[in-house]
Amino acid sequence: MLDLKKYGIEMWEEDKIVSFRHKLLAWYDEHKRDLPWRRTSNPYRIWISEIMLQQTRVDTVIPYYERFLKCFPTVADLAQAPEDKLLKAWEGLGYYSRVRNMQVAAQQIMSDFSGIFPANYEEISSLKGIGPYTAGAIASIAFGLPEPAVDGNVMRVLSRLFEVDLDIGQPSNRKVFQAMMEILIDPARPGDFNQALMDLGSDIEAPVNPRPEDSPVKEFSAAYLHGTMDKYPIKAPKKKPIPVYLQGLIIENEQGQFLLEKNEATGLLSGFWHFPLIEVEEFQTEDQLSLFEVAENQPSLGLSPQESFEQDYDLTVDWQQQPFPKVQHVFSHRKWHIQLAYGQVKDSQHTAAGEVLWLHPEEFDNYPFAKPQQKMWEVFQEVRNK
Repeated sequence: MLDLKKYGIEMWEEDKIVSFRHKLLAWYDEHKRDLPWRRTSNPYRIWISEIMLQQTRVDTVIPYYERFLKCFPTVADLAQAPEDKLLKAWEGLGYYSRVRNMQVAAQQIMSDFSGIFPANYEEISSLKGIGPYTAGAIASIAFGLPEPAVDGNVMRVLSRLFEVDLDIGQPSNRKVFQAMMEILIDPARPGDFNQALMDLGSDIEAPVNPRPEDSPVKEFSAAYLHGTMDKYPIKAPKKKPIPVYLQGLIIENEQGQFLLEKNEATGLLSGFWHFPLIEVEEFQTEDQLSLFEVAENQPSLGLSPQESFEQDYDLTVDWQQQPFPKVQHVFSHRKWHIQLAYGQVKDSQHTAAGEVLWLHPEEFDNYPFAKPQQKMWEVFQEVRNK
């Protein structure tokens, strides 16, 4: 057992802990949200919801959750899903490594657990992509095991309850909050206890504009009682994402089809379809730039972006002098700045090696597009339809 006193944390006596559990769960019973994954104890469905809810708002997740379960109602369906169908079902949620890991985990369940979702914390934790938080959530909600589920919301609440002087953004400090939760969790209703703290942390104890006076457990909160709510939780600011500058090329043939290619590289957006993208040096200004202006701003070494594209794809393109607003998209560690350029071709028989398709816009729904691609298409349509 971790010695919490070494971290300046004095836990409550048992009677106070019991009182805290009672107040928190009474509030949860009255105010908990009616969510589809709270109407089931099916571990597969709870797992899907927990992965989707990471970094995504609840109201955004609900339609994705329902659609995903229609596509893949069982572990076996997920394990056997084709990549395009899998990515299409996840399209727009981002963090696509999560759904890939889910498929690997589903395959583990089929091979290592005879298709039955494991029912203890250690075996749940052995599945690909399931860390301590997700394992704790599934174990407590689906199986009633007294396992903490410690996420950012829970750490925020605990930081204020006990005035914890530790950075909640440091992974090494998570073990402290885990140890606190092992003492606090209600053994009779562990799943509800975990979800009650999550709800409290996402609403009343939110990171922005909290309402501590509305908290059902404010009488237990040291930060509330001492007037130090603005100090907790302690969290160092995130590093700014690294900017990446890209030329997005929208090429249309005489049949009204557009050139798209599949990202066959591993890593970011692997397996998704997109307009050709060429990385360039930083754009000189924040004003709208055409393809040719971007080319002029690059070092005069080698081919321009449009020349490189025509050579690589064996296409002759009639580039249109039409400006587009830049597209921006932020990943966790990268910020893409995409400048669009539009061109037309007469002979579209010859293209680059790899998976390349000419598609009519009505066919786009059959292929997985990541958010940057969706934004590019929206901007293109807005300008074209003016």
